Amino acid sequence: MLALSRKKNEAIIISNNVEVTILEVKGDQVKIGITAPKDVPIYRKEVYQQIQDANKDAVSADGMEALKTFLG
Repeated sequence: MLALSRKKNEAIIISNNVEVTILEVKGDQVKIGITAPKDVPIYRKEVYQQIQDANKDAVSADGMEALKTFLG
């Protein structure tokens, strides 16, 4: 992990096309803004993890149904 220090209105650039800007710092909260191409998905980590878990569950369920159908 790369750890950087930034102040309000300072930014970092990721992969030439994603810009992360510090918008506000209040106590232990930091508000960030992200500018990226529309085809780059951006998720909060907890939401991303829920999506991944749901996808794994769906694949497992589909795989079990396919196996049941195959085995008869």
